[in-house]
Amino acid sequence: MRKQKFFYLGCGLLMIFVFACTTKNIQDQKLKADASRRLGEEYLRLGKFRNALRELVKAEALYPDDYLLQDDLGLAYHYLGKQGLAISHFKKALEIKEDYAPARNNLGNAYAAQEDWDKAIEQYKIVSSDLIYATPEFPLSNLGFAYYQIQEYTLSEKYYKKALKVKPTFVNALHGLAKTYLATGQIAEAVARLEKAVKVSPKSAYVHFELANAYRMRQEYQKAYATYQKVVQLDPDSPLADQAMQEAHQIQNLF
Repeated sequence: MRKQKFFYLGCGLLMIFVFACTTKNIQDQKLKADASRRLGEEYLRLGKFRNALRELVKAEALYPDDYLLQDDLGLAYHYLGKQGLAISHFKKALEIKEDYAPARNNLGNAYAAQEDWDKAIEQYKIVSSDLIYATPEFPLSNLGFAYYQIQEYTLSEKYYKKALKVKPTFVNALHGLAKTYLATGQIAEAVARLEKAVKVSPKSAYVHFELANAYRMRQEYQKAYATYQKVVQLDPDSPLADQAMQEAHQIQNLF
């Protein structure tokens, strides 16, 4: 009887030891995975997407059940143009944490990159209805962009304005609303938004280029010419600068 008790006691202690070792191994793996994930996030921030992917794949091999990691993997694939893989990882992030709004917004962006506007709109609407999401201007502006792409300009204007109500200086929404106004022939309204956008983002060559185009549409050729020149000054070695120089050349004798 005593031997049997010692046997059961020994088995119990062995199980505790095995459990403790297993738990420690899982914790060690998670720590290593977290380190690789953080390094991958830094590479993402620097725009080194292949380096980021390498570190994030390492992290996934160690500890895949991390919604932040799955979202990061989705971003890496998204920026590398692999939208199918991006969508898969964003969905995994949402399976792990259904209410993780950044992953849902990113999922919408991946669908948008595929020009699957209906699915993109579906995701953006879910995120924009999340009252605790810290940056609702992003999904609202994304809704404006998606509706612009399918030529639903009234809805596009509505959501861009909602984004600007949340953050009046949000350049994406200012620029997007201006594009919507241009599409509907409201050129003066477009110019007003673009002039505000360049004040908020004075180093954006692209926004300056759009403002120059709007000035040109209003036949304000001198302003258009000066703004095209600003594009060249801001980003002199870019294809956009070449295009701006061509546009400026075409109007230089019109004022």
